[in-house]
Amino acid sequence: MSGETPSDPTAYIAELDVLVAGVDEAGRGPLAGPVVAAAVILDVLHPITGLADSKTLSEARRDELAGQIRIHASAWALGMASVEEIDRLNILQATLLAMQRAVQGLAMTPALVLVDGNCAPRLSCPVRTVVRGDATVKAISAASILAKVARDAMLRDLDRQYPGYGFSRHKGYPTVEHLRALEGLGPSAVHRTSFAPVRRLIGK
Repeated sequence: MSGETPSDPTAYIAELDVLVAGVDEAGRGPLAGPVVAAAVILDVLHPITGLADSKTLSEARRDELAGQIRIHASAWALGMASVEEIDRLNILQATLLAMQRAVQGLAMTPALVLVDGNCAPRLSCPVRTVVRGDATVKAISAASILAKVARDAMLRDLDRQYPGYGFSRHKGYPTVEHLRALEGLGPSAVHRTSFAPVRRLIGK
């Protein structure tokens, strides 16, 4: 089942004695690299202070919180969709696939999955979407942090494999630096050919 939560996304959760997993992704907008999703089931006996939308946190704070989440969460898992899958399926479907893989990778089966945004993957358990959930639901905030930290690490690795593009700095997003590097070097094997700035260069 799927559907958008009410204005208070935690209102109905308190009434349910269930394992709730939060799910979020990182990397929908970049021109290069995979899209990464995370699923997190928090442990109510080990609360983590400072969980928030990963975009509002410094890199150092994200790294610190990611370490706490890995240690104290009841369960967590990452899922990824490759550049090839993004180009073949489109970015939305690839993102949903990454989310599905993250949930399936959990060591515990959640009774309810809360997904940031307004689109949810097909899952065997109940799932609800929460617009701005990364800022309002702690389990989704935790997932956003894990996904962002994991993807940033992947892009730093890609920077070493494909020097010159600046992946470690812009993480694949279409910054001025990245677009200039694309013009000068042409697309690499990890650029998304279905995205317009990359597709235009291939056309040339």
